[in-house]
Amino acid sequence: MKFTWHKTDTQPETVKKFLQGYGISHRITSRLNKGEGRVIVAGKKRRLAYELTRPVAVTLILPPEKADPKIPANNKPLVIKYEDSNWLVIDKPAGLTSVPGPSNRTDTVVNRVKGYLQAQGAKDLVPHVITRLDRFTSGLVLIAKHRLAQGLINKQVENHQIVKKYTAVVAGHMSTIHGQIDVPLGRIADTFRYRVDATGKPALTEYWVKKEYARATVVEALLHTGRTHQIRAHFTSQGHPLIGDELYGGRMDTPLQRQALHAHYLQFVDPFTEEQHVLTSDLPMDIQKVLWYLKEER
Repeated sequence: MKFTWHKTDTQPETVKKFLQGYGISHRITSRLNKGEGRVIVAGKKRRLAYELTRPVAVTLILPPEKADPKIPANNKPLVIKYEDSNWLVIDKPAGLTSVPGPSNRTDTVVNRVKGYLQAQGAKDLVPHVITRLDRFTSGLVLIAKHRLAQGLINKQVENHQIVKKYTAVVAGHMSTIHGQIDVPLGRIADTFRYRVDATGKPALTEYWVKKEYARATVVEALLHTGRTHQIRAHFTSQGHPLIGDELYGGRMDTPLQRQALHAHYLQFVDPFTEEQHVLTSDLPMDIQKVLWYLKEER
């Protein structure tokens, strides 16, 4: 992969400092020092310690990331909402795991994206999932096509600048139409569940009530942090577990047999172009059907 940035001033700085100013990570500069890639300044190969003193083009060339042969390509279909040379945004169906694990290394988002990229003739075949979703949560997922894209967007991830909004259907009625759930979460030992834990990690979820039914409420949830099971655990802590969420004690007497949670909105800034991208996704049919069911309840 090859990327070029332009120095526009005469302030002295090293190549390393210049690249770091564009978000190039320590991991990538370390690899450059080991000979994995090169930097070209004004047509000549330069070391990271080389000093830039005038306006000039700086080109970074990195070799393709070595693909893991233990993660096979899978040619099952993807619903693509956005794509360019660096990014892919897909609409993940419920039931599809985001990344390979001990129980599934053949059909996950990563396997399918690898197959898709391979079919396109791409040289980089290591997709990096930036916004993971639980297996049974549907919706928008942002994927970096190569390690440089992942490295550049990590700052937005760390600063919670990627905007992720979800539609959730919860049991009962919320006490306010707009509120925040600001309590730390920790994992319950020997389980997959999370709960409010004073010694856990800070977690903040903001929500807006969108529609009320006799025994349930549709809310829009905005994540200000990205903890595992955050929305599921937070609403459960308030006495409002998600419909269909068996792990957290949600109602299982509706047509929906997975948590009623859908990532319907994604906003991020492309660190290469500084362009803002906004993607949306309609509610999948299974959640629409449960809303029709709830509408008939008395």
